[in-house]
Formats: sequence, structure tokens, C-alpha cells
Amino acid sequence: MSELEHALSTIARGADEIIKREELVERLKSGRPLRVKAGFDPTAPDLHLGHTVLLNKMRQFQDLGHQVIFLIGDFTGMIGDPTGKNVTRKPLTREDVLANARTYAEQVYKVLDREKTELRFNSEWFDKMSAADMIRLAAQYTVARMLERDDFTKRYAAQQPIAIHEFVYPLTQGYDSVALKADVELGGTDQKFNLLMGRGLQEHYGQPPQIVLTMPLLEGLDGVNKMSKSLGNYIGINEPAIDIVTKTMKIGDELMWRWFELLSFKVSLDELARMKREVEGGQLNPRDAKLRLARELAARFHDAAAAEQAIAGWHAVVRGEGDTALLPQTDIVVPAEGLRLAALLTAAGLTASNSEANRKLKERAVRIDAAVAEDAQRVFHAGFEGVLQVGKRNFARVRLVAA
Repeated sequence: MSELEHALSTIARGADEIIKREELVERLKSGRPLRVKAGFDPTAPDLHLGHTVLLNKMRQFQDLGHQVIFLIGDFTGMIGDPTGKNVTRKPLTREDVLANARTYAEQVYKVLDREKTELRFNSEWFDKMSAADMIRLAAQYTVARMLERDDFTKRYAAQQPIAIHEFVYPLTQGYDSVALKADVELGGTDQKFNLLMGRGLQEHYGQPPQIVLTMPLLEGLDGVNKMSKSLGNYIGINEPAIDIVTKTMKIGDELMWRWFELLSFKVSLDELARMKREVEGGQLNPRDAKLRLARELAARFHDAAAAEQAIAGWHAVVRGEGDTALLPQTDIVVPAEGLRLAALLTAAGLTASNSEANRKLKERAVRIDAAVAEDAQRVFHAGFEGVLQVGKRNFARVRLVAA
């Protein structure tokens, strides 16, 4: 495989669409490092695995020798991206955006090479724009073209309100590409309209239009909806290694392959195809394949030692192999009168409610230090330490402390 073929194969891995692939080939042939941009609006303080789909692709571009620009949309974040929204999104305050931006900047280097990353904020150019400048920018697009966006079309047809500032968002995202002279912009499939806006505005301002590369939206733990904090189906990259491992081990076998393709740096597509064949042929247990993915993710966001400790802890609880003391311990504050078992399971985050906990107890799906819990009325007081388990894969090592 030639150097160019290797680069194209790496860039295309997991991609949904590369718009103007032939232009990408020509720019790669030039030997000039490309300016590769991806923008993130800091609408929440923490990044999760869904965000890392783009970060991983950026890292691959870095490894190929290109210049990556991690753009924090501190200006656009105050507008609010309307993509996928059926109601007008409430804009964030500057204080909220800046607080979230600081945590983004700290987290991205768990994936990106700090020395090869250009970190930018789009307030750099938008804060300098006058009202007249913004009006001139808005003049580059018509309302009819804006309404071609699927979510705008649906809201307009349903007579749901669309605020004028929402029309500004795609324009500002597109202008970011002008300000940064981007060769390539990355985004989720839901961002295609905005990414193409960048191409159009670059042409207007006399720049070569960027190549657009869209990546799929990563399904969350439920295997159905895209990963989202609001849906609770996410794995945060700042979570403890044991949580990354245990949550990864809960995903379905089919979803595992998609996660491998979009999240793994260590398993090539050829090796992934071989693993699939071995699972289908019974030579490889899907659990072992999933453990490989869990280990890689835990090591990336922590380190190899933390990943191995987390894997060992998982084995100790789920397979009864090893020392459960390897699990990190969580302190739970209890009142003087203590907590009944159902309340304790809920406080430990193992069940969503006391009623769910009681249902699991009736199903004999609750274990305390590997023994099935027989007494649902048992009260636990400060000083108790042990491993609580609900089902096969949901567990926590806890210590109760007095309020």
C-alpha cells in the first residue's frame, strides 16, 4: 500500500461521507500539511465517547502529519446550535460557555497530541465584528436556502417557532472555516448542512472550499439513541477506569463492532473482520473481544496500569476470579438510623429507584459480597464495607460513613 493509499484508508475509516474526495486526493498529493478543523460548542462541561469519534479522526490526521485545529465555539455556543432541535434552544451565558470551555481544553489532550494541536476560540474573530459585518455575512444566504435544512423544514411545516438567531448559527459556523482557512472540516452527519455552508462562504471570500468529512453519531449504551448525557447512555472520558470498563462491558455484541471501528486505534479493519469471523465461528468469545475494547478505552483516558486494575476488578466480581479489593471504593453517607438495602442500592447508583431495587431483590438478582441477598429488610449502618451487585454486570464496592 502506497503512502497516499494508507492516508486515504486511515482518513476514510468509519467515515460516513467524504464530500469532494477527489479534492482531498489532490491536496494530499501536494505534500502540504492540511489544516483540519473541527468545532465543539461547550454546551456541557464534560466530553463523552460520542465526542471522541471526531477527536479520534483528528488524531489520525495528526499522525499523518497534518495540522489539527480544535475550535471551541465560545461565541456560537451562546447562540445555540439548532441542529436536531424541534424547539428553540436556550442560549448559554458567556460565563457558562467559558467555564465549560476550560474543561474541554483540559480533556481533549487525552486524545489529541498537545504539541500538534492548534486550540482556537471563535470569539477571536466574532467579537471584533460590527453589526454591519454580521449583516453582510447574513446577506450571503437566503431564507429559502436556510429552510432546506431538514430540522428547519419540519419545524416550519409544524408551525413551530424558529428564532432569527438560529439562522445565524450555520452562517457563523461556516465563517469559522473562512477565518481559519480550513482545508478539511470534520463533523457529525447531523452537521452536514453547516459544514457545506463553510464551503460556500470560503468560495465567496476567495478561498479554496474545504473538503467535508462527516462521521456517524455514536450510539450510546442502549444501542439505539445517540450517546447523550441527557439520555444517560454515555461514558464520560473523565469517568474512573472501572466505570469505563464496566459500562463498555454492558453494550450489545453488535454495537461492540461499531465501537471498535469508530473508537479503536489498536485494532485495524482487517483484524476487526477476523475477530468478527472468529466470534461467528465460535473460536472467540464476544466477551473477550469486548474486554479488549474496554481495556483500550480505559488505558487511553487513564493509563495502562489503571486499565489492568479495572479489568481485574471486573473479573473479580463478574467471574469470581481475583480480589474485589482491586475495585475502587465509593463512600456513601448514611443517617444514624442507617439505610435499608433498597435505598442503599439506589444510593450506590445500582438502581434508578427503590422500587426497581425491590423488584431486583424479589428476582434474587442482588448480591452482597457474592452472596444472594435474602433479607430485603436488612438495615446497613456506618462502618459497612462490601461489594454490592445487581445482575451480572452492575456492581460497586462501597463503604458507609456517618452523616
